[in-house]
Amino acid sequence: QVQLVESGGGLVQAGGSLRLSCTASRSILGINTMGWYRQAPGKQRELVASITSGGTPNYQAVKGRFSISRDNAKNTVYLQMNSLKPEDTAVYYCNLEGRISSGRVDAWGQGTQVTVSS
Repeated sequence: QVQLVESGGGLVQAGGSLRLSCTASRSILGINTMGWYRQAPGKQRELVASITSGGTPNYQAVKGRFSISRDNAKNTVYLQMNSLKPEDTAVYYCNLEGRISSGRVDAWGQGTQVTVSS
């Protein structure tokens, strides 16, 4: 099993920035994808961005304002969020899916709250 721990959420004014981090409890080396999802009250969870173990990013819910990266040496994936808007308010979840050294994995973090005030 692998545990994911998110951090970096909080309250920020519209136009501000936050950087989310998600650290895995073991090595994330392998063929896998790490992603950031978010879920706002009353809405379905949606993919924000993901990044493969080779470093290829994919942006879904946001384009141009957010940037995803990963540091395999630190077992960590980041989400840099700029020009935040009130509609970005949600609980942000980290996901690791694919293969690591111990086998197949599909793990979720506990979530971190991001609140953007207008």
